[in-house]
Amino acid sequence: MKKLGIGIVGYGFMGRVHLAAYMSIPVYYPTRTFEPVVMGVCSRSGASIKQAQQSHNFHFVTTDYAELLARDGIDVVDICTPNYLHKPMIIAALKANKHVYVDKPLALDAVEAEEILEVASRSSKKVQVGFQYRYIPAVMRAKQLIEQGAVGEVYHFHAAYLHAGYTDKDRPMSWRLRKSLAGGGALFDLGSHVVDLMAYLLGDFARVRASSQTFIKQRPSSEGSSVMESVDVDDYSMIEAIMEQGGRGVIEVSRFATGSNNDLSFSIYGSSGALRFNLMEPNWLYYYNAALPGDPYGGLRGYSRIECVNRYDDSDFPGPKHEIGWMRYHIAAQYAFLTSIALGTSPSPGVAEAYHVQQVLSAAARSVSQGCWENV
Repeated sequence: MKKLGIGIVGYGFMGRVHLAAYMSIPVYYPTRTFEPVVMGVCSRSGASIKQAQQSHNFHFVTTDYAELLARDGIDVVDICTPNYLHKPMIIAALKANKHVYVDKPLALDAVEAEEILEVASRSSKKVQVGFQYRYIPAVMRAKQLIEQGAVGEVYHFHAAYLHAGYTDKDRPMSWRLRKSLAGGGALFDLGSHVVDLMAYLLGDFARVRASSQTFIKQRPSSEGSSVMESVDVDDYSMIEAIMEQGGRGVIEVSRFATGSNNDLSFSIYGSSGALRFNLMEPNWLYYYNAALPGDPYGGLRGYSRIECVNRYDDSDFPGPKHEIGWMRYHIAAQYAFLTSIALGTSPSPGVAEAYHVQQVLSAAARSVSQGCWENV
């Protein structure tokens, strides 16, 4: 079994999520062609480095990214850093002959994403972006049904990703609230996931028109500080989209949706059927078959609840009858990436798909500024 040495860059929340997923792969996928080995982590935080070493006894810990790239035995670099570091780190890793798994979005904007695409296209190494919601069984089933023609011609869709984490006006500034470090606010943070899902299910975007709002325009510079800084990213955004393959839709993203937790949802309406999904009920996909008889008294029509639960083609642990959880999507996504390395297949989503997401986000940002439709 081929060992794949992994170095994780960034040991905050997402770094620990990715670590847990790699450590779980042997449990969920006992039959595989590779052995994931997390060799070490790189973080600019000394406290994070100390915690990492104490908790997991890695082969190495470092605050120097160049040292990680130079380490023997590192096949894969997993980048969990703020968005502004993605481009230089991805390019450096590819030039160091490493495969790359990077948290979303790919870069700060479409220009940076195109630079990454150009470098990646000349490299023999693989790059996958962490759009893990592609790997929910209910979402994969939705894609199957759409490809089989179960909804017919897609007329329109509505998709949303709602959080409530920034409603506290005293929550201090962070890199996610600075455009120079994040690229955007809710639009980039949450919108990238929704755009990727809709492109995955319905094909590429053609044109967009967007609007956004920042509800709290100043925040403390740090916890408990009286010094205030201006917020220059969106708290809420709405995108109206026209798709390349026909149909149109609306995407809403918010970090100010009071009462929401991790509320990602979509509804897709077509000529012969419809689909609904909500991440807060991740075990089920709802399907409406318009071909069923509507009489008498409704006949057999109505949304069917498909029990997608924990059904993966290549894993039977802990079994399909058990409910699914948020970490499971990360495990499946990272397993698929490492499998693509071991078997020489294409990762999903690769750089080209992530670049399209970035094009949509940049077009939406231009639309907010110009107040008009923008071509993707």
